[in-house]
Amino acid sequence: MQFLFEDHVLDIDRRELRRGAQQIAVGPQVFDLLVYLVQNRERVVTKDDLLDAIWSGRFVSESNLTTRINAARKAIGDSGEEQRLIRTVPRKGFRFVGVVSVAAENATKEVPARTATTRIPLPLPDKPSIAVLPFENLSGDPEQEYFADGMVEEIITALSRFRQLFVIARNSTFTYKGQVVDVKQVGRELGVRYVLEGSVRRSDNRIRIAAQLIDATTATHLWADRFDRAIENIFDLQDRLTASVVGAVAPQLQQAEIDRAKRKPTESLDAYDLFFRGMANLYQWTLEGTNEALRLFHRAVELDPDFASAYSMAAYCYSWRKVNGWTVNYEQEMGEARRLARRAVDLGQDDAFALAFGGYTLAHVVGDT
Repeated sequence: MQFLFEDHVLDIDRRELRRGAQQIAVGPQVFDLLVYLVQNRERVVTKDDLLDAIWSGRFVSESNLTTRINAARKAIGDSGEEQRLIRTVPRKGFRFVGVVSVAAENATKEVPARTATTRIPLPLPDKPSIAVLPFENLSGDPEQEYFADGMVEEIITALSRFRQLFVIARNSTFTYKGQVVDVKQVGRELGVRYVLEGSVRRSDNRIRIAAQLIDATTATHLWADRFDRAIENIFDLQDRLTASVVGAVAPQLQQAEIDRAKRKPTESLDAYDLFFRGMANLYQWTLEGTNEALRLFHRAVELDPDFASAYSMAAYCYSWRKVNGWTVNYEQEMGEARRLARRAVDLGQDDAFALAFGGYTLAHVVGDT
């Protein structure tokens, strides 16, 4: 289903926002916020409504909510001054005031607002397929959210190295973050047979990871385990979890590929921690978040000058600044993006993550092929 307003198309099934023929990059939470506002356009949406719908009732600061609202406005060409489409109702909440029509089954018509999204079930691919859902942060500290997200991203990246596996990308699985999900529904919506879910609890210098692998077609538990280690052994935890999942899903994979998945991006725990923090800031898709992410990635490579993934994401920060028109000194920033991307590619010959983002920057942003 598609919501049409002005020259924008908000496509729920594809999770895309387009302006004319151009696709607009928005983060998962900003996209969900837009969908909720549009679907509930006949009423004022309160802060509590948004917290329940987008953040599942978790505490979110006023500044965080304001940042998401501003990002949603910017994505659709609105602003806090104009409030042409998203209007702030003082001491009440927000309301989408644009004229909306809905396109369904190749027809466009006016329909009433509704409160839930609909996704078309996808067929299963012809090879083992898996979606790694966001792990729940049980640390009792919202600031550790980045750590749980970073662990999931590392597992997704490691699994993606196996050619025999079809692995769903982070941006698709993280749309379920903070939600109570039905694994059968997740399997249908993402077109996967297996779903991995779990939790992370970090306390002082120890970490506990609990995970379970489920056959989404039957909701049958195939494998479950718990890993409790000192934080110094975080890489061992990641290796064991990844190897166990792959062994349960695709036992025919060769040991050589398992060893390849165990390769560590850095030996420095502090650099690894800074990298996770940087990714969490970057995924806000705001100027402030991107600048903070860039600072953290630079700190990570200061601690480990051979950290290819950190170089690649620092380069990508400059790419994102260029795409959004945030560059201050164009020539200087593009030169730095080129330097960082080349360093990432040189260091990360066996790192798909570093090659992907470093190569993107060289090929599509700074024009260095």
